[in-house]
Amino acid sequence: MPHPTAYLGFNGTCAEAMRFYERALESKLEVLMTNGASPMASMCPPETHDRILHARLVLPGGGMLMAGDCPTHMPYEGIKGVSLALNYDTVAEAERAFKALSEGATITMPLQPAFWAKTWGMLVDKFGTPWIVNGELLPV
Repeated sequence: MPHPTAYLGFNGTCAEAMRFYERALESKLEVLMTNGASPMASMCPPETHDRILHARLVLPGGGMLMAGDCPTHMPYEGIKGVSLALNYDTVAEAERAFKALSEGATITMPLQPAFWAKTWGMLVDKFGTPWIVNGELLPV
C-alpha cells in the first residue's frame, strides 16, 4: 500500500526552505532541480529558470518530503489546511527538532506533555509550513 508523501509548494523560496529542512531535520537533500536544469528547460520562461521544479529530501528512517516552487502563472496561496507531523522516539529528539524548526517561526503551541505523547508542540516555520512535533508517543 502506498504511503502519502507531502509535496510542499513555495513561491520562490523552495531551495532555501529545503536546505533549512535538511539541517533542521538531520536529513539528506537528494534532488534540488531548477526549471533551467530540467529536461523541460526549453518550455520554461527564462525568468523562471532559477525556480525549483522538484526537490526531494530523505528523512532519517526512510521517509521523504518533496517540494517545488509554484509556477509563476499560477496564484500562490501558501500552505493551508494541513500540518506536517513528526513523531520522534524520544523527548530529546523532539526537542532538538522543534528548536531547529523554531528559527524564525511562530510557535502556536509550545512543547508540553499530552495524553498521546510525553511531549508535543506546534509551529509555523519561517517559510509558512505548519508542523506538529511529537516525542515518545504513548498508547491511547
